[in-house]
Amino acid sequence: MSSKKLKRIQSLSAEIVDRLARNNVTTCKDVLSKSDLELLKILGVGILTVQKIQQQCSRACIPTHTTGFELLTKRKEGSGQFFPTGLPGLDDVLHGGIPKGTVTEIAGPSGCGKTQFCTMLSVLATLPKDNGGLGGRVLYMDTESAFSAERLVEIALHKFPDVYSSEEDLCKMAKNVLVDNHQTCASLIKKLEMLEEEIITNKVSLIIVDSIASLVRKEFSSSSGSNLVQRTNFLSRQAALLKYLAEVFCIPVVVTNQITTRFGHQATEQDEEEITEMSEGFVTVALGNTWSHNVNTRLILQYLDDDKRQVLVAKSPVAPFTTFNYTIQKDGIIQEAEGSGLYAGTDPGVQRIKVRTSLPFNNTCTGT
Repeated sequence: MSSKKLKRIQSLSAEIVDRLARNNVTTCKDVLSKSDLELLKILGVGILTVQKIQQQCSRACIPTHTTGFELLTKRKEGSGQFFPTGLPGLDDVLHGGIPKGTVTEIAGPSGCGKTQFCTMLSVLATLPKDNGGLGGRVLYMDTESAFSAERLVEIALHKFPDVYSSEEDLCKMAKNVLVDNHQTCASLIKKLEMLEEEIITNKVSLIIVDSIASLVRKEFSSSSGSNLVQRTNFLSRQAALLKYLAEVFCIPVVVTNQITTRFGHQATEQDEEEITEMSEGFVTVALGNTWSHNVNTRLILQYLDDDKRQVLVAKSPVAPFTTFNYTIQKDGIIQEAEGSGLYAGTDPGVQRIKVRTSLPFNNTCTGT
């Protein structure tokens, strides 16, 4: 909340906002980080005016509360609070799809369909509301250079041939997916801190970060004590910003995560390419328990065989531990008619994942 832009505080005059901006004071946090003397010099006003501005910024940072009745009323209003994924069974157990105003994580091994899932969600979000979409733009933050515009168009063309019946329609859809490439943690954090104005200006209805783990694992070692503290602080800051944006603008935020191996009670950040089902220990979601507690919903993708894969609802405030089988087709992620069921879930931070192999692997949880 402290990242709120001063220009969005209606009680502050344009003159005050302009004076502060000329001194690189653009957010509530910037104002509240300054001393009375610093603000007096910047604004050239009296101490009473400075204190009033500080109070206005403080009030703007206070999270708004809601009642249980209001939440229940919103839930009864139907799909307005959810973003359908296009997988009927998954949407059903999630009470309508991915909840708006929350952070949803899609985790799994390389090649299991995380980016495919996000690409399909991008197409769905750009659909007009009359067709079940969000009718807005998508901000796709790509940290692995994995986004494919060709795949975006292919999914739209095959999944919604009636909606995207011409090249003009496809081009319009593609223009509504705004892709940002980030190669450093600092770049990603800076983008998130400055994102409010872009969400409003571009009418963003879905934020995707693919992947949340890629940059962290490149820049921070999980074995170094000092790096571990910095890494935890970065993840906490990142999660706070994503949750803030989701809640304030009531939009879904989707992030992807990678996998790691866990030995006993310890996890090591082993590269995905080096992980096999015969590795000692077991495979689980990367970034540890601290990050696990920051996501509202966690979906885990895992392999069943060369063609079929499985999505596990590993964490949700409304859904039980459920599995659904799916395949990847030209029109995106397609749920199989068979293979759904409940499974014996565990702590989502240590949920075991099945990775690709030609050898039998019994160290996983699968649906019944």
